[in-house]
Amino acid sequence: METTTENSSSLQRTLNLAVSLASMNAEVGNRLKRLARTVKMDGFRPGKVPMKIVEQQYSGQVRQEVLGEAVQKNFAEAVRAQNLRVAGYPRIEAKPAEGESQELQFAAIFEVYPDVVVGDVSGVAIDRPKVVVGDAEIDKTIEILRKQRVTYAPAKRKAAVGDQVEIDYRGTLNGEEFQGGQAKGYKLVLGEGQTLKEFEAAVVGMKAGESKSFELTFPDDYHAKELAGKTVTFEVTLNQVAEPKLPEVDADFAKSLGVADGNLETMRSEIKENLEREVKKRIDSRVKELVMQALLDATPFEQPRSLIEMEIDHLRQQAGEDLRARGLTASGDISLPANLFEDQARRRVSLGLIMSELVNAHQLQAKPEQVRELVNELALSYEQPEQVLAWYYGEPNRLATVESLVIEDNVVKWVLERAKVVEVASAFDELMGNN
Repeated sequence: METTTENSSSLQRTLNLAVSLASMNAEVGNRLKRLARTVKMDGFRPGKVPMKIVEQQYSGQVRQEVLGEAVQKNFAEAVRAQNLRVAGYPRIEAKPAEGESQELQFAAIFEVYPDVVVGDVSGVAIDRPKVVVGDAEIDKTIEILRKQRVTYAPAKRKAAVGDQVEIDYRGTLNGEEFQGGQAKGYKLVLGEGQTLKEFEAAVVGMKAGESKSFELTFPDDYHAKELAGKTVTFEVTLNQVAEPKLPEVDADFAKSLGVADGNLETMRSEIKENLEREVKKRIDSRVKELVMQALLDATPFEQPRSLIEMEIDHLRQQAGEDLRARGLTASGDISLPANLFEDQARRRVSLGLIMSELVNAHQLQAKPEQVRELVNELALSYEQPEQVLAWYYGEPNRLATVESLVIEDNVVKWVLERAKVVEVASAFDELMGNN
């Protein structure tokens, strides 16, 4: 086999391959002879099938196997000889035969990895949020925990925002009932957005046993298209008003949060530890995002299209599995448009190549002690950390995700040691997304 190389673009390459017909025919003959010794066929004893019949039956399949192996083997040899770093998979195309040629001609078209030179990040400013967890944040968290444990008690008064009401309702469009417009004994908490705000506003102020009729216009972008922008009439009867009762912050409340002895100071201490752990996690995540963007901005290069398409396929598959897991689509194939994932795929490919360059150039691989430390940290968020540790170390491949996170952390640390890190006082609610 002979090979020549053409540079089709900055990353695309073409290897012109030539396979000798004589050597290929010889290998096909040898394989058919070996096959004839074991092949089974009706009317013949094993190993006694005439060679002509074996050739008629299997020569096409064997020839394809031999040709495919020859092309792949010699493609790999040519790549190694020319020290080419192949990105993705080659596309093999047969070339038209020329006259009485004793060779089969092929073109292997593929891309190579770009030379990635990580840019200078010494002038980059990275804002690191600084958040203090104090009594106010602990108190606010306790209020959230109380609301999560709310109960409701019957109230003999008009319904107000925050109350849980039980209602019967019937909706009509042009005098006709519409799908989903009727219910009996329906419970909702006023002000929580379980229904349209205009519907809830009409219920506020009603008393148990009272009925009323009112019109409501659905928004133009309402999910039920047959009702979007339409005006309907609702008849509502309020059966019961129940007011919220929050649990007292006492020993029983502390025990409900896992504090065995019900000590309130212990409860506050544990809440503070959990909040500080979550704050650190969110700050680290935000800083990591800024670092990755800084690397992207400082290191422009051409990305192999083959890697982008492979990443798009991976993201589409993940999205489809996620939709199926949530029951948002049927179990069959999901055809999501590739352009939905184009930008994300480009970013992931670029970051992957940049990080690979940094890891290799600066020995930023994950060390066993770093992996162990991160696994311990992840386990702390579970009630039985020892079981989490046993799970991770029960199968070595389960540590792969943790190792990837450690490598990302090593890259972030490397950048932060060179960039200008500025601590910026930030609000707890903004960091936690509570606004």
